[in-house]
Amino acid sequence: MAGHIQDRWFKTETDADDKTIRVKTDRHGTGLRYRARYMGPDGTEKSKSFRDGQKRLAERWLTNTEADMNSGDYVDPQKARLTFQQYAEKWLKTLTSEPSTIESMNSQLGLHAYPYIGTRPLGSFRPEHIREWVAALEENGLPGSYGRAIYANVRAALSAAVDDGYLSRHPCAARSVKPPALDPKRVEPWSAERVFAVREAMPERYRAMLDLGAGCGLRQGEILGVAVEAIDFDSDTLRVVQQLKLSRSKPVFALPKGGKTRDVPLPGPVADALRAHMKQFPPVEITLPWRTPDGPKVTRRLTFMAPGGNHVWRTVLNEEAWKPALVAAGVIPAPETKRRGYSAAREHGMHALRHFYASALLDGGENIKAVAQYLGHSNPALTLRIYAHLMPSSQERTRKAIAAVYDTARHTG
Repeated sequence: MAGHIQDRWFKTETDADDKTIRVKTDRHGTGLRYRARYMGPDGTEKSKSFRDGQKRLAERWLTNTEADMNSGDYVDPQKARLTFQQYAEKWLKTLTSEPSTIESMNSQLGLHAYPYIGTRPLGSFRPEHIREWVAALEENGLPGSYGRAIYANVRAALSAAVDDGYLSRHPCAARSVKPPALDPKRVEPWSAERVFAVREAMPERYRAMLDLGAGCGLRQGEILGVAVEAIDFDSDTLRVVQQLKLSRSKPVFALPKGGKTRDVPLPGPVADALRAHMKQFPPVEITLPWRTPDGPKVTRRLTFMAPGGNHVWRTVLNEEAWKPALVAAGVIPAPETKRRGYSAAREHGMHALRHFYASALLDGGENIKAVAQYLGHSNPALTLRIYAHLMPSSQERTRKAIAAVYDTARHTG
């Protein structure tokens, strides 16, 4: 790197005798005296100014800058001045994830990251800043799982900043930096009695939804998006290939969560419930955009329809059918007044049916890999982390195995 220190208070000239002399410039005595100048990797000149008396500091800075360029740790000072919020907003626009996912990420960063670290220049980030931010999240009582999602978004943005040359080292990579602690609360599956009590309390046109949740492990959006052609009664298979969701507050068809399609075994009782449902409530063709509100239009014969013949809106289903059924089954209390509405029931959303499904499979001896596949999880490790406490313990298996050996010995002795 051909760098040098410019003294802006003096300049070199040649006098009448052809001797080189130093003369004061028009700036002498005002402003920063020394300017360290060098050529950056992009071919443009960079510089940093220093006060009078700081020539050695300027030389040391120039030497360190050259060392960073040689080691690959160099960061353009102009890029380093960009704030986290400025970079993250630009980064979000380059993502190819689902629009609803990007919308959610933007909301999470806006609520829980930008107010704390949004104005910090990228070049100034240190592990301590991330530790302080995580501590603030936990002090504010943010649920651990939600806090981890926000932390993952911040970490991803900073990873991209490192890749793009805005940051030399990732502050989240330090051993002292830990994501928000997970909630100690464990999944407590519903009993079969509760599942069927809620099913009985649901409006007739929606009852088979519970069979798809509790009997096939589908998510709510996947249930709402089940098309007739996805149900194969001949092979007793349900093909989970789409969901009905909102994108920018507009209904769209899209791939299931994570873009993962899957085939799920269709148990006989669930198949019978679907046949009866479609006989009583014949499917109707619905045309919606694919993936985004401005995406290509696709038409599907949906299994579940609203009373007016349109697709089912999730919010309407939850407020007008699901929560009243929870009240009738004794899961949540009735609202004190219509104006106050139903109490929050996050742990008793339709996702509880997936927990029931997973617990029933594990209790029946199904292996964790198959359970992960049927649930559409990204990998079995995720399934194990959520449901490990529901798996039959090795102690109980040992008791049963030894008891069986003793019983056999007694009968043959």
